[in-house]
Amino acid sequence: MANLDESKATGVAEELTEIALSFELATPSEILRWASERFGNDMVFACSFQDIVLLDLLRREGIHIPLVFLDTEDHFPETLAFVDEITSRYDLDLVVTKPGEEAAAFPCGVDGCCQVRKVAPLKQAVTGKSAWITALKRCDAPTRSAAPIVTWDEAFGLVKINPMAAWSDADIASYERDHDLPVHPLIAKGYLSIGCASTTRPVAEGEDPRSGRWAGTDKVECGLHE
Repeated sequence: MANLDESKATGVAEELTEIALSFELATPSEILRWASERFGNDMVFACSFQDIVLLDLLRREGIHIPLVFLDTEDHFPETLAFVDEITSRYDLDLVVTKPGEEAAAFPCGVDGCCQVRKVAPLKQAVTGKSAWITALKRCDAPTRSAAPIVTWDEAFGLVKINPMAAWSDADIASYERDHDLPVHPLIAKGYLSIGCASTTRPVAEGEDPRSGRWAGTDKVECGLHE
Protein backbone atom coordinates (compact mmCIF):
# COMPACT_ATOMS: atom_id res chain seq x y z
CA MET A 1 0.00 0.00 0.00
CA ALA A 2 3.04 2.23 0.28
CA ASN A 3 3.86 4.74 -2.46
CA LEU A 4 0.26 5.23 -3.56
CA ASP A 5 -0.45 7.89 -6.14
CA GLU A 6 -2.57 10.85 -5.04
CA SER A 7 -5.92 9.53 -6.28
CA LYS A 8 -5.44 6.12 -4.68
CA ALA A 9 -4.27 7.72 -1.45
CA THR A 10 -7.42 9.83 -1.36
CA GLY A 11 -9.56 6.72 -1.80
CA VAL A 12 -7.69 4.89 0.93
CA ALA A 13 -8.05 7.88 3.28
CA GLU A 14 -11.82 7.91 2.77
CA GLU A 15 -12.05 4.18 3.42
CA LEU A 16 -9.95 4.51 6.57
CA THR A 17 -12.17 7.30 7.88
CA GLU A 18 -15.13 4.92 7.77
CA ILE A 19 -13.13 2.15 9.41
CA ALA A 20 -11.94 4.51 12.14
CA LEU A 21 -15.50 5.53 12.98
CA SER A 22 -16.54 1.89 13.18
CA PHE A 23 -13.78 1.27 15.74
CA GLU A 24 -14.81 3.97 18.22
CA LEU A 25 -16.25 1.38 20.60
CA ALA A 26 -13.77 -1.39 19.75
CA THR A 27 -11.10 -2.62 22.14
CA PRO A 28 -7.42 -2.20 21.30
CA SER A 29 -7.20 -5.97 20.90
CA GLU A 30 -9.98 -5.95 18.31
CA ILE A 31 -8.25 -3.16 16.42
CA LEU A 32 -4.95 -5.03 16.49
CA ARG A 33 -6.61 -8.18 15.15
CA TRP A 34 -8.06 -6.16 12.27
CA ALA A 35 -4.64 -4.64 11.58
CA SER A 36 -3.00 -8.05 11.58
CA GLU A 37 -5.61 -9.47 9.20
CA ARG A 38 -5.36 -6.45 6.91
CA PHE A 39 -1.58 -5.95 6.85
CA GLY A 40 0.04 -9.05 8.32
CA ASN A 41 3.77 -8.43 8.79
CA ASP A 42 3.68 -5.45 6.44
CA MET A 43 3.61 -3.02 9.37
CA VAL A 44 5.84 -1.87 12.22
CA PHE A 45 5.33 -0.68 15.79
CA ALA A 46 7.21 2.49 16.67
CA CYS A 47 7.76 1.79 20.37
CA SER A 48 8.89 4.42 22.87
CA PHE A 49 8.94 1.81 25.68
CA GLN A 50 6.72 4.00 27.77
CA ASP A 51 3.96 2.26 25.80
CA ILE A 52 4.54 -1.17 27.32
CA VAL A 53 0.78 -1.90 27.38
CA LEU A 54 0.53 -1.89 23.60
CA LEU A 55 3.55 -4.15 23.31
CA ASP A 56 1.94 -6.57 25.75
CA LEU A 57 -1.32 -6.52 23.80
CA LEU A 58 0.50 -7.29 20.56
CA ARG A 59 2.18 -10.29 22.12
CA ARG A 60 -1.06 -11.56 23.66
CA GLU A 61 -2.64 -11.43 20.20
CA GLY A 62 0.32 -13.35 18.77
CA ILE A 63 1.30 -10.44 16.52
CA HIS A 64 5.04 -10.38 15.91
CA ILE A 65 5.97 -7.41 13.81
CA PRO A 66 9.15 -5.32 13.75
CA LEU A 67 9.50 -3.02 16.75
CA VAL A 68 11.32 0.22 16.08
CA PHE A 69 13.02 2.18 18.84
CA LEU A 70 14.23 5.65 17.86
CA ASP A 71 17.54 6.20 19.61
CA THR A 72 17.99 9.96 19.51
CA GLU A 73 21.32 9.62 21.35
CA ASP A 74 19.90 11.78 24.15
CA HIS A 75 17.71 9.33 26.06
CA PHE A 76 17.74 9.10 29.83
CA PRO A 77 19.96 6.27 31.13
CA GLU A 78 16.80 4.92 32.78
CA THR A 79 15.10 4.70 29.39
CA LEU A 80 17.96 2.75 27.83
CA ALA A 81 18.08 0.38 30.81
CA PHE A 82 14.30 -0.13 30.56
CA VAL A 83 14.60 -0.88 26.84
CA ASP A 84 17.14 -3.60 27.66
CA GLU A 85 14.87 -5.01 30.39
CA ILE A 86 11.80 -5.18 28.15
CA THR A 87 13.76 -6.52 25.19
CA SER A 88 14.90 -9.40 27.37
CA ARG A 89 11.48 -9.94 28.96
CA TYR A 90 9.69 -10.26 25.62
CA ASP A 91 12.64 -11.65 23.64
CA LEU A 92 12.25 -8.82 21.15
CA ASP A 93 13.84 -8.57 17.76
CA LEU A 94 14.30 -4.84 18.12
CA VAL A 95 15.18 -2.43 15.34
CA VAL A 96 17.12 0.48 16.82
CA THR A 97 17.50 3.54 14.62
CA LYS A 98 20.33 6.04 14.94
CA PRO A 99 20.47 9.56 13.53
CA GLY A 100 22.76 10.18 10.61
CA GLU A 101 25.94 12.22 10.61
CA GLU A 102 23.93 15.37 9.90
CA ALA A 103 22.48 15.16 13.44
CA ALA A 104 25.76 16.46 14.85
CA ALA A 105 24.66 19.94 13.77
CA PHE A 106 21.30 19.53 15.57
CA PRO A 107 21.78 18.71 19.27
CA CYS A 108 18.58 17.88 21.13
CA GLY A 109 16.59 21.00 21.92
CA VAL A 110 17.48 23.07 18.87
CA ASP A 111 15.22 23.67 15.89
CA GLY A 112 15.33 20.72 13.54
CA CYS A 113 16.66 18.21 16.05
CA CYS A 114 13.58 15.98 16.00
CA GLN A 115 13.49 15.99 12.22
CA VAL A 116 16.97 14.46 11.94
CA ARG A 117 16.91 12.37 15.12
CA LYS A 118 13.36 10.94 14.99
CA VAL A 119 11.36 11.71 11.86
CA ALA A 120 13.99 10.93 9.23
CA PRO A 121 15.13 7.67 10.91
CA LEU A 122 11.53 6.49 11.25
CA LYS A 123 10.79 7.27 7.61
CA GLN A 124 13.71 5.08 6.67
CA ALA A 125 12.57 2.32 9.03
CA VAL A 126 9.06 2.18 7.55
CA THR A 127 10.16 2.31 3.92
CA GLY A 128 8.29 -0.34 1.99
CA LYS A 129 5.78 -0.99 4.77
CA SER A 130 2.05 -0.41 4.48
CA ALA A 131 1.21 0.61 8.05
CA TRP A 132 2.66 1.67 11.37
CA ILE A 133 1.22 1.25 14.84
CA THR A 134 1.58 3.82 17.61
CA ALA A 135 0.50 4.15 21.24
CA LEU A 136 -0.84 7.67 20.72
CA LYS A 137 -3.81 8.54 22.97
CA ARG A 138 -6.27 11.42 22.80
CA CYS A 139 -5.76 12.14 26.49
CA ASP A 140 -2.04 12.73 25.98
CA ALA A 141 -2.47 16.41 25.10
CA PRO A 142 -5.00 18.84 23.58
CA THR A 143 -3.14 18.54 20.28
CA ARG A 144 -4.10 14.87 20.18
CA SER A 145 -7.70 15.12 21.37
CA ALA A 146 -9.15 14.33 17.93
CA ALA A 147 -6.67 11.61 16.97
CA PRO A 148 -8.36 9.00 14.77
CA ILE A 149 -7.98 5.32 15.51
CA VAL A 150 -7.02 4.63 11.90
CA THR A 151 -5.92 7.18 9.32
CA TRP A 152 -3.84 7.77 6.23
CA ASP A 153 -0.53 9.30 7.29
CA GLU A 154 0.37 11.71 4.53
CA ALA A 155 3.78 12.51 5.99
CA PHE A 156 4.94 8.90 5.97
CA GLY A 157 2.85 7.67 3.06
CA LEU A 158 1.21 4.75 4.83
CA VAL A 159 -1.63 3.80 7.17
CA LYS A 160 -1.32 4.90 10.79
CA ILE A 161 -3.07 2.82 13.45
CA ASN A 162 -3.63 4.13 16.98
CA PRO A 163 -5.32 1.21 18.80
CA MET A 164 -5.27 2.97 22.16
CA ALA A 165 -6.46 6.39 21.00
CA ALA A 166 -9.63 6.24 23.09
CA TRP A 167 -7.97 4.92 26.25
CA SER A 168 -7.41 7.10 29.30
CA ASP A 169 -4.41 7.18 31.61
CA ALA A 170 -6.57 5.31 34.12
CA ASP A 171 -7.15 2.56 31.55
CA ILE A 172 -3.41 2.26 31.04
CA ALA A 173 -2.68 2.12 34.77
CA SER A 174 -5.41 -0.47 35.32
CA TYR A 175 -4.02 -2.72 32.59
CA GLU A 176 -0.51 -2.42 33.97
CA ARG A 177 -1.73 -3.45 37.44
CA ASP A 178 -3.93 -6.27 36.18
CA HIS A 179 -1.10 -7.78 34.13
CA ASP A 180 1.74 -6.97 36.51
CA LEU A 181 3.66 -5.05 33.87
CA PRO A 182 6.91 -3.23 34.55
CA VAL A 183 6.63 0.55 34.36
CA HIS A 184 9.23 3.02 33.15
CA PRO A 185 11.11 4.01 36.33
CA LEU A 186 10.92 7.74 35.60
CA ILE A 187 7.12 7.77 35.79
CA ALA A 188 7.29 7.44 39.58
CA LYS A 189 9.48 10.56 39.58
CA GLY A 190 6.87 12.66 37.84
CA TYR A 191 7.97 12.21 34.23
CA LEU A 192 4.60 11.43 32.70
CA SER A 193 5.71 11.84 29.10
CA ILE A 194 9.29 10.77 28.57
CA GLY A 195 11.40 12.02 25.71
CA CYS A 196 14.99 13.17 25.45
CA ALA A 197 16.83 13.88 28.69
CA SER A 198 17.78 17.42 27.78
CA THR A 199 14.23 18.47 26.87
CA THR A 200 12.06 16.64 29.41
CA ARG A 201 11.15 17.59 32.98
CA PRO A 202 8.76 16.18 35.59
CA VAL A 203 5.24 17.60 35.63
CA ALA A 204 3.28 18.88 38.61
CA GLU A 205 -0.02 17.40 39.72
CA GLY A 206 -2.81 18.52 37.41
CA GLU A 207 -0.48 19.55 34.60
CA ASP A 208 -0.87 18.21 31.07
CA PRO A 209 1.31 15.05 30.91
CA ARG A 210 3.15 16.45 27.91
CA SER A 211 3.79 19.84 29.51
CA GLY A 212 7.13 18.48 30.63
CA ARG A 213 8.25 18.10 27.04
CA TRP A 214 10.10 21.11 25.60
CA ALA A 215 9.05 23.17 28.65
CA GLY A 216 9.46 26.90 28.17
CA THR A 217 8.99 26.70 24.41
CA ASP A 218 5.97 26.69 22.12
CA LYS A 219 6.86 23.26 20.77
CA VAL A 220 4.29 20.54 21.51
CA GLU A 221 5.06 17.76 19.02
CA CYS A 222 8.24 16.24 17.61
CA GLY A 223 6.88 15.75 14.10
CA LEU A 224 5.92 12.09 14.28
CA HIS A 225 2.27 12.84 14.99
CA GLU A 226 1.65 16.12 13.20
